[in-house]
Amino acid sequence: MYIVIGWIAVRIAFGHDSQQADGTGAVHELGRTPAGEVALWVLVVGFFGMAVWRLSEAAAGPPERDKRKAAFQRLAALGKAAVYAVLGYGVLKYALGVGSPKSSDQQSVDLTATLMQHPGGQVLVAVIGAVLAGAGVFLAYKAWKKRFLESMNLAGLRRQTRRIVEWLGQFGGIARGVVFVTAGVFLVVAAVQAQPGQAKGVDSALRSLAATPAGPWLLVIVAIGLIMFGLFSCCEARWRKV
Repeated sequence: MYIVIGWIAVRIAFGHDSQQADGTGAVHELGRTPAGEVALWVLVVGFFGMAVWRLSEAAAGPPERDKRKAAFQRLAALGKAAVYAVLGYGVLKYALGVGSPKSSDQQSVDLTATLMQHPGGQVLVAVIGAVLAGAGVFLAYKAWKKRFLESMNLAGLRRQTRRIVEWLGQFGGIARGVVFVTAGVFLVVAAVQAQPGQAKGVDSALRSLAATPAGPWLLVIVAIGLIMFGLFSCCEARWRKV
């Protein structure tokens, strides 16, 4: 998914694609390929597999002696399971031809508008945006410091292969963090201005990077980073400690 989203974003940067650079756009992009039907079902199985894996983590708990930290990790695993289940359900509907998942932009606007209809909703949206931006900074920092190596088993790899994995994880993780920060900032802006339409999903967050003084090249750099994170995810599937 990250590889396809990154590739769409690269084409957007050069004005060659109107496809959405998010999960929905990636699903549509895959659906147009000759092997698209197979790819979609691979995604369905993969997302639901990730959901079950995270559920097992939430149920069994991590090997953590600190009870508070363990409880937080179990709660985080439960939240991730819900996200993967929703993603899997959206792709499943598209694969069956009975619907298409909403774009990240539409989901963000709908959720923001719904929250703002309730007392304190504007503040809640601002808090969510700040948390999302903070999470992006944290993800980028962890990637820069190569914290992902703690959960990887790379001891038996050749030095050159290990460097490639580290490089993919470091710069790919930073790019993912940039997208989170950008989306979070837009949520805060939407809350401050009381305009749900200002909320942005992954697609608009990426497109906004092309509107900076750096021009489309900032979007190209982040897009390549997302492709790198997708490749790193493949490395995780092979060498992650489970």
